[in-house]
Parts: sequence; C-alpha cells; structure tokens
Amino acid sequence: MLLLFLVFPPPGPLAVEAFVGGYGINYGRIANNIPSPDKVVELLRRAKIRNVKIYDADHSVLDAFKGSGINLVIAIPNELVKDMAANTSRSMDWLNQNVQPYLPQTRIVGITVGNEVLGGQDQSLYQPLVDAVKNVYDGLKRLHLESKIELFTPHSEAVFATSYPPSACVFKEELMAYMKPLLDFFAMIGSPFYVNAYPFLAYISDPEHIDINYALFKPNKGIVDPNTSLHYDNMFDAQIDAAYAALHAAGYDDMEVRVAETGWASSGDQNEAGASSENARTYNFNLRKRLFLRTGTPLKPKRPVKAYIFALFNENQKPGAGSERHYGLFLPDGRISYDIGVSGLLPSSASSSMLFIKKVRAGGWILHYWATVLLCIFILLGP
Repeated sequence: MLLLFLVFPPPGPLAVEAFVGGYGINYGRIANNIPSPDKVVELLRRAKIRNVKIYDADHSVLDAFKGSGINLVIAIPNELVKDMAANTSRSMDWLNQNVQPYLPQTRIVGITVGNEVLGGQDQSLYQPLVDAVKNVYDGLKRLHLESKIELFTPHSEAVFATSYPPSACVFKEELMAYMKPLLDFFAMIGSPFYVNAYPFLAYISDPEHIDINYALFKPNKGIVDPNTSLHYDNMFDAQIDAAYAALHAAGYDDMEVRVAETGWASSGDQNEAGASSENARTYNFNLRKRLFLRTGTPLKPKRPVKAYIFALFNENQKPGAGSERHYGLFLPDGRISYDIGVSGLLPSSASSSMLFIKKVRAGGWILHYWATVLLCIFILLGP
C-alpha cells in the first residue's frame, strides 16, 4: 500500500500552465468603441485563442472570463509600482481585491509588474520595480499561489546596449544595478524573461537598410551572425536570440525568453514606413504560422517560441504615433481586420463576398443540373 502511495500520489492541486501552446494575444482597452468583455470572451473562443494578457485588473474583465477556461495574465500598471514597493501589506491588499476572489473560476495564471520600466523615461521607477516584484511574490506565497501564478515584467528593446548581430547583444551597463537583482530573483522563482519584440519598429527606424521581407517573414537572403555562423531568415527570431545572448552574457543561461508583445501596424503617420494593412496581414499571418509550428530559434532550436500578439483591437484613444492606434486583429464590431486564418464574431466583408460568390456558383450549378434533368425527361417522353 505504501509503494502504491509513492508511485501514485493522491490527486491534489497542480501548478497552472501559464502559457498553453505558443500563441497568445494582448487585450488592450484604451478605446471607446470596442466590444464588451463578455463579447470579447465569445470572440476569443471563436478565434480559438487560449492565452490573453491585459494591462490592468479590471473587474468587469475578470468577471467576464469566469468559466471561460482561457489563460489570463493581469497587470499591476506602472502607476502602482511605487505603491507596491512601499510595503507588503499594499501588495496583499491588491491580491486580495483582484486575484483571490476570482480564483479558480477565472483562470488567472500570471501577473505582470509594470511594463517597459527599465530603460524607460521615468527612472524613479527603476528601484521600486525590483522591490514591487519581491513584495507581490511574498503576497502570492502567503496565499499559497506562488506555484500557480507566474510573475514577470516585460522589457522593451531599450534595455539592450546593442542587438546586432544577435550574439553581440548585452544589457546596458547603467541598467545592471536594477536588472541583475531582478534577474537573480526571477531565476530563483523560475520566471521567464519577457521582451516586447517589434520588427515593425526596427524597420521604421531604418527602412533604407533593413529588408522589409526579412521583417515580414517573407523570402529573403537573411543574415548570418559572424560570431556563431547561425543563419536568420527573419528578424523576429534574431530579436529573441539577441535577448538570449544578453542573458548569457549576464550569466543567466537557463532563463527562457518569451515575447510579451509583437505586432505590425495596419496604418500610421507618413513617416512610419511599412504601416499598411497588407504588411500587417503578412506579418501576423506568417507569425501565427511560425508560432503554431512550435519550433525554437537558431540559437535555441529545442525551446519553442511563445508570444503574445499585439493586439486584439485597434485602440482609438491611445496616445502617441498614428501606428499606436492600428495594431488590432479585429474591428470594433468583432469582424477580422484582415484574414490571417482566425474567425471573428461576424464575417468580414471579404469573407461575405466570397460566401456570396460561392452561393451564386452553387446556385448556378443546381440550375444547370435541373435544366439537364428536364431536358432528359422531355427527350424520353417526346414523340
């Protein structure tokens, strides 16, 4: 009996898988024309998207996701980082308000603390970010949720001193006073390194020297890293391996790199080269295909890439460059913005046109069939 107990332990709570498969999406809501959260859940189900990341902990969203089975990552925004860093009681209050009441019906599998803090303009957040992460983790431990909810903070490319070639990438020296304790802590608790990787932003910064086909996963000659002799046929993989190189240089070889945001704008300002619906469709279609292959990068071929796409909707109230308001895969009414192989709440205009053509063709075939039948009957019954 003891042997059976050792081999087959009694059932109990298991650690939640924070990311199922390789494909997720960011659900931003800086807009006044997007569907209600319950409609969004319906949309996600139809599109078969199982991993979702939001930028706050809005209770209407948490309520809507109850019973959906969708993996949800919620966020402590930058404006709360200092508050969370001040003391553990504040982080406990936040967890008791925004996490504990919703489990397990709402499948909260991750919490982001801040977004693109290190390397950002507000340097007063650098040290509080490290303290906030530790305080929130302490709160998760008190609630016995540390093995069920992943904790991380997404970084922009601004944390790197250089990223080309990928093998030469290192973290900026002036950030290491904050990056190192953060990485030490994430290594201890088993959290991945999350980076916001945008080939689109790299391309618009230097369109004369970057092949847009390389940025869009289209056929191109690619690049060869002179230090590793690894060949890259797309910028997305190169950006991920650059992050791996920076982690290696800093002494964190075992840490996994995941992508917190990536996407391509369907429109933008005049100086934002390449922002078009066709390029957005091409990038997101090829990226989705690449992620569904569950393959790694040239540097880490056995570690499948996982990424959250940016974004679910165009956010018409988002400040900044024109492109910031045009990353959405779906229109406000739930139709797809462009066809990348997912379903929306309503057929797109393109899909509707194709359906109409198919119906007309089908109707024509039926009419031809019955005309032939009637002609045969006339011949058989004729004089």
